[in-house]
Amino acid sequence: MLKNTFSYRYKKAITMKTVTEMTGLSERQVRYWEEKKLVFPERTSSGIRRYSFSDIELLMNIAEKRRLSLN
Repeated sequence: MLKNTFSYRYKKAITMKTVTEMTGLSERQVRYWEEKKLVFPERTSSGIRRYSFSDIELLMNIAEKRRLSLN
């Protein structure tokens, strides 16, 4: 059996469209938090952002904290 040395949680393979579908955030919100250096997607050679499940968890935590601070 092969030893898995790389967790799927950190593999940057998820597109912006999937991120917005999974989180309910807009593309603009995700890009804004990237500009503020809160999330760090990888870019393909053609410039497409790729996120990991870990990035999605982080984005959801940021959104939840913002929601709580506005209430």
